[in-house]
Parts: sequence; structure tokens; C-alpha cells
Amino acid sequence: MKWVADVVIALRPSVLDPAGTAVAVSLQQLGHTSVEAVRIGKHITLSLEAIDAAAAQSEVEAMCEILLANVVIETYSVSVREA
Repeated sequence: MKWVADVVIALRPSVLDPAGTAVAVSLQQLGHTSVEAVRIGKHITLSLEAIDAAAAQSEVEAMCEILLANVVIETYSVSVREA
């Protein structure tokens, strides 16, 4: 069966995000004074073949652990749906 997995990767809260800070400052300078903070992450969409949703979820989590996320400084979440 075909599945689509959405992976959201973000820096851990304890890790500084200089790119996010730069975007927040720029937005404030452009008049968006309501912006208090920005954190920048990654969104990855994968298409894969798996027996069921649990197998797809497990496989994508393994991909995150070994390649997609730097688990020392990043967290990730995975959601799987039928293609």
C-alpha cells in the first residue's frame, strides 16, 4: 500500500535559532510588531510503500533517527496517511 509521511523537524527549545531570530527582527522592522519570536525548521514529505500505517510510521521514524534529523539538537514528528 502507498503512504505519504509528513515529517516536521524543529530545533530543540534549548538550542538557539539565529536564523529564526534574524527573521523575527526583520519582520518587526517591516512593521509586524506583533511578532515575538520565530523558530525555523524543516518540513519533509515522503512517499513510500508499506504493509500498513504502523510499518510506514516505523520506517520513517528510523529514517529520521539515522539521516533526516540531527537528534542531538532537533526533534521530529511524523504523521502518516494513505496516498
